[in-house]
Amino acid sequence: MIVPIIFAFTAGLLVILSRQVNGRLSLSTSPLISSFWNHIVGFIFLSLVGLVIGGLIPPNIGEIPWWVFFGGPIGVIFVAAGSWLITRIGAINSTLLVISGQMVSGVLFDWARGIPVTLWASALGIVLIIAGMALTQRKR
Repeated sequence: MIVPIIFAFTAGLLVILSRQVNGRLSLSTSPLISSFWNHIVGFIFLSLVGLVIGGLIPPNIGEIPWWVFFGGPIGVIFVAAGSWLITRIGAINSTLLVISGQMVSGVLFDWARGIPVTLWASALGIVLIIAGMALTQRKR
């Protein structure tokens, strides 16, 4: 269990690092251009990794539902929004709002899939995240 926890924590660190770098680029250009370059460089990197490792195109690609590929456009919107948000409301606020949005959608998706959800605990988690954001807004 420790490896997935470390992996998830590291992924979270990389998300913030990526948003900071993209936010800085968007200050010099625009969120759209920042997102464009993020995805071009990511595509080149992933293509090179795919050439080394192989298997980027699944053998059953014709059987995969077409709508599952919308994760790409959704990811583009997420990256562009992050580049725009982080320069306007800061890393803490944009992160807390993204996490609270992820909590709400995670609870809804688990509930829709029939996975047991403890609603009071999930709601409390969302309230605590929003309370954390409110606390960061207090004047010192």
